[in-house]
Amino acid sequence: MILYIIISMILSSTDQRQTKYCQSIEGTLRKLGHATNAELLLALRQSFPDLSATTVHRATARLASRGTIAIAPTNNSGSMRYDANTKLHDHFQCSTCGRLHDTDIKNKIIPILESTIDGCKISGQLLITGTCKKCAKG
Repeated sequence: MILYIIISMILSSTDQRQTKYCQSIEGTLRKLGHATNAELLLALRQSFPDLSATTVHRATARLASRGTIAIAPTNNSGSMRYDANTKLHDHFQCSTCGRLHDTDIKNKIIPILESTIDGCKISGQLLITGTCKKCAKG
């Protein structure tokens, strides 16, 4: 029993550690808004040339499990993305460049959508796709 308690304490304290990589990931993600592990690795290698993809993956998983960062919709190729904004919100995703934009339209849109689907209730976050302003110009 004592061994179980000690192991639990070690695991919980390990999960709560705030490494220089975790701090850098949080800062980089705040600048980028949304990013994949590969995008974070590319940005962080400027400061940490020997940083491994495994370290970034473990750190983002730890930060997401703590709620320090959020999981965002996947990119156009299906890669997992993280979000600096941890509050519940919706997204617009450009179907051309794949860029995400935060939006908060759920309270306006859901009643309209539910009225058209015969009383069914919608839950979860909304992901709206289309073409962003930058890609529309190009």
